Amino acid sequence: MDFVFDRGYLLIAGLTVVGIVLISLSLVINSHVAHNVRADLRHREKLLEYYRNTFSQIGVILIGIGVSLSVFYFQQSYQERSRRNAELQQILAKMSLQLAREAAQMSSLAEFDEILDRHGPYVDPATGDTSAADRLQGAELASQIAKIKLTEDDVDVRELGLLSVSPIFENSFVVNEIDPALWFNIVRDEANIRYATAQLTADYRDLDQVLGGATGEAAAADPQKAAAAKEQVLDIYYDLDLLRQSGRRLLARTCVLLSAGPGFTQLKPIDVIESDAANHPAWLELARSEVSRHTVGSQNCFDLLGYKPG
Repeated sequence: MDFVFDRGYLLIAGLTVVGIVLISLSLVINSHVAHNVRADLRHREKLLEYYRNTFSQIGVILIGIGVSLSVFYFQQSYQERSRRNAELQQILAKMSLQLAREAAQMSSLAEFDEILDRHGPYVDPATGDTSAADRLQGAELASQIAKIKLTEDDVDVRELGLLSVSPIFENSFVVNEIDPALWFNIVRDEANIRYATAQLTADYRDLDQVLGGATGEAAAADPQKAAAAKEQVLDIYYDLDLLRQSGRRLLARTCVLLSAGPGFTQLKPIDVIESDAANHPAWLELARSEVSRHTVGSQNCFDLLGYKPG
């Protein structure tokens, strides 16, 4: 749209300049007409009058067209700005509502923190740190199974799967103005959230099948069941960690965008939010300095993350 307007204003300027030049020429010719009248040169007088009238008429027409087009483009530009501002306000209102919904879900993620970081920051055993896996035996395995069962009852992962902001932007001009890298990061985290919530549903079901109705203590006392239960608990750990990381990253990003008001379309990805840290608490510590600088209303963006270490 800006490209069309720019070309339109160039056309207006061109028509106006040509019109002014033609009228200026008609004035010059008019002085020659006066000279020919005094010299009684009838033939040249009629010819110059023709040129003068033609140039002046065309000049007036071109200037008139230029003025009409300038009024048209001004109105179009004003309407476009008005529509854009109205749509921006609507998007900000939707983002504010979505932020409130995301913040309300942080208490659910806090329950995951108590499971994952009970003995220090959780690290995926696949990275080579096997401490989380090594602890899952005996009473510790039984205790974690009990906590997971309580969390399964308390936290509706389907609600967590609804954490998203991209639908707000998809059918608006913002999708074309927002930084591509930032847009990619938003969509990536939303995809991770959907994946993690779907996997958690399957993980809970698999753990129930392994337990076969037995308690965590009974399963931990049976070597065969304990090994199978441990494998399922580790799968749950991985998906819980992915869900809380993507969920908090999405909330932090949404809060920072919203804190910028209508100028959020000009924001670039914030490195500390988009960075990958060794573990979730390390990411929170890294993001703290930047995220805590932003507020929405009276709410500090970092406080909204609601992290509660075990």
